Amino acid sequence: MGGLSTGLAPEWLALRENADAAARATDLLARLSSTRVPGSNTRVPGSSTRVPGSGAEPLIRDLGCGTGAMGRWLSGRLPGRQRWVLHDRDPGLLRVALESFGVSGRVVSVTAVPGDLAGLRTADLAGTSLVTASALLDLLTAAEVEALAAACLGAGCPALLTLTVLGRVVFDPPDPLDVDLAAAFNAHQRRDDRLGPSAFEVAAEAFARGAVVYREPSPWRLGPTDTALTAEWLHGWVSAAVEQLPTLAGPARSYLDRRLEAIAAGALRVTVSHADLLALPEVAR
Repeated sequence: MGGLSTGLAPEWLALRENADAAARATDLLARLSSTRVPGSNTRVPGSSTRVPGSGAEPLIRDLGCGTGAMGRWLSGRLPGRQRWVLHDRDPGLLRVALESFGVSGRVVSVTAVPGDLAGLRTADLAGTSLVTASALLDLLTAAEVEALAAACLGAGCPALLTLTVLGRVVFDPPDPLDVDLAAAFNAHQRRDDRLGPSAFEVAAEAFARGAVVYREPSPWRLGPTDTALTAEWLHGWVSAAVEQLPTLAGPARSYLDRRLEAIAAGALRVTVSHADLLALPEVAR
């Protein structure tokens, strides 16, 4: 799966880690935990779902793990001892993830798997209790999302996929150029057949063919205490929009100046919409 990497600098991933942690939908985590996932053959109450994996140390795979932020956030919130396998095609990010993840009383082992997972299949998830990913789906193509869903469904493996961008950004106060920049940015996200803002709905539909799918909003809400992240995000957002639509370059320069001044003054708030998805497969009896 060619998209199974964040492809981003460790510095950016570190800058966004706290905002990601604050945004993730803990309601889905509570639902996941209530199924005694991972590492149980217990049925989900009220359904025929069976959770794969047995023993005291279930196996969790983090796809496109980046620097391991998802694992650091999730491992301490899941019950019991766990084994983690980190997947990313960027060996540098994997080294950072392994160094920072650590082994504790809750996490008994962490393994890194470099390279792409092209054509991910059910057999690749043998023995896996949970598949998870963060800020990944929008970087994938429709074929890659379909393959991921099919593999999880075939293995009867739950999936917790967080922080998928939805293409909606709200600024307070607004600016007349917000709408044009947002449209250009969303078009940029769809380059090279990537799904971009369409990824969440495509994934939800694909998983719904054989799973109970739960969804929750997980927006970034950036304000005066997030000035470094907001400024860095804004630079990237505007740059991508201008790359997609070069005629915006002139207006975007003055726009960026105005917005950065407002950020420095603590006078700008930004809501960046994301959504989280939990899929609990129906396993054949």
